[in-house]
Amino acid sequence: QVQLVESGGGLVQAGDSLRLSCAASGRTFRTYAMGWFRQAPGKEREFVAATTWSSGSSYNAVYADSVKGRFTIVREGANAVNLRMNSLKPEDTAVYYCAAGVAVTPTGSGMDYWGKGTLVTVSS
Repeated sequence: QVQLVESGGGLVQAGDSLRLSCAASGRTFRTYAMGWFRQAPGKEREFVAATTWSSGSSYNAVYADSVKGRFTIVREGANAVNLRMNSLKPEDTAVYYCAAGVAVTPTGSGMDYWGKGTLVTVSS
């Protein structure tokens, strides 16, 4: 059974850092993009960051404008990806979902596999 499991969410203060991790199992995701989406209360799901895996390292990382310069996505292998979040803001509060797929779209429609999410809450 294919599973993506996120970890690392929690309650932090504005300006703090947090690292999210995602571990996938059940198949290899070597040829898949892996990334993160988030959904804040009352808002639509949005793209955060994604990356591929090539030559034994993270490759072709892309970021949403809202997190660029603050977040870093690192592919840790065919089946794992981390999201390192710095300078967190209250606006970053959301459930963060790990996803994998053959195509990255703004809404995540190209992702075939999803985790159940991990909650990140950033207080002022």
